[in-house]
Amino acid sequence: MAVNLPLIQALDLKPVSDIRVGIAQAGVRKANRDDLTVMLLPEGASVAGVFTTNRFCAAPVQICQDVLKSHRASVRALVINTGNANAGTGAEGMSNAKACCTRLAEHLDLQASQILPFSTGVIMEPLPVDRVMAGMPVAIENASENNWYRAAHAIMTTDTQAKAKSVQVMIDGHVITITGISKGAGMIRPNMATMLGYIATDANIDAEVLQAMTSDIANASFNRISVDGDTSTNDSFMVMASNASKMPRITSLQAMSAVVFKSALLEVAQYLAHSIVRDGEGATKFITVTIEGGKTTEECLKAGYAIAHSPLVKTAFFASDPNLGRILAAVGYAGIADLDQNKIDLYLDDVCVAKNGGRNPDYQEADGQRVMKKSEITVRVNLGRGTISDTVWTCDLSHEYVTINADYRS
Repeated sequence: MAVNLPLIQALDLKPVSDIRVGIAQAGVRKANRDDLTVMLLPEGASVAGVFTTNRFCAAPVQICQDVLKSHRASVRALVINTGNANAGTGAEGMSNAKACCTRLAEHLDLQASQILPFSTGVIMEPLPVDRVMAGMPVAIENASENNWYRAAHAIMTTDTQAKAKSVQVMIDGHVITITGISKGAGMIRPNMATMLGYIATDANIDAEVLQAMTSDIANASFNRISVDGDTSTNDSFMVMASNASKMPRITSLQAMSAVVFKSALLEVAQYLAHSIVRDGEGATKFITVTIEGGKTTEECLKAGYAIAHSPLVKTAFFASDPNLGRILAAVGYAGIADLDQNKIDLYLDDVCVAKNGGRNPDYQEADGQRVMKKSEITVRVNLGRGTISDTVWTCDLSHEYVTINADYRS
């Protein structure tokens, strides 16, 4: 069960003008479940994307990167399947992904270069192309601006809950809608996570500005989460603007309208990113790791990720065991060459555990135990080196994580 993650309701998700979503049961891996999603964009839509840094990236990721590099302005549709990652499938996988783009383009009277493909699921298994193609007409037929709730469920793999969020913001006298969905629960590590994320808006914005925003927002949301430290082959985060709003077009990151819009976009992205951690495979605790007093953002993130990725730290949190020397050890091996351990302070929520590199004389293990039993915990480390701070989010590591991943293909 996800950690303090509310169940979404269909009415919570607001339609985005001129962006339609269709769903089908294609039987990609399992029968009788929604597993194919098609998103249809209007002509002239602005599209931006950020993808995994895994060099063994899936065929759909490679195609998306190529299309956005050369045909960004003409993208008109996305096709998403769950149940099969189409990764580690070599030349056949690339051919299959391209064939899906070609078939969807034929249905929509478009070019294959106007289609972005996405896959998630089991790695190193051939994509059942015939099933994916057979589901396309159904998805196209039921495409609607009101299908976000169903789409949030259709992209799930080991997720226990669908993840979605809508916000509306007033910009230059116009109500702007932002609706997003994501999936992910395991193989989660920054750059990005094992996740798919899609945010749609009716805002009127230049594609280049949207791309810059999307990269910034990914770094402040999906690239700040970790479940198990594994970087997936298929991670993709897309932001699509229909440009349907009558608001003045956003053409600069410095414009006040851009600042307001970016803040709302970040709200949705961070909610979706946190939802992934809250629904981490087997997770029982949501943990915020804040590193303060750093010289640079890079070293703050090194320390934060060292804590967030450590199996010893994560299992201690699962057991509610205040074995907090494990946190200090993780900071020590984070790769900050000139770190002075005698300046480090460690807090669990409001409890000062270590001061100046050693156990706080006033620390009582009962206080640590009290915090460790909570479902939401903040770890705060002050490096005593400067004024920079940053935050990452993670979860504990439980017996259930092993069970889920041991049984994933069965």
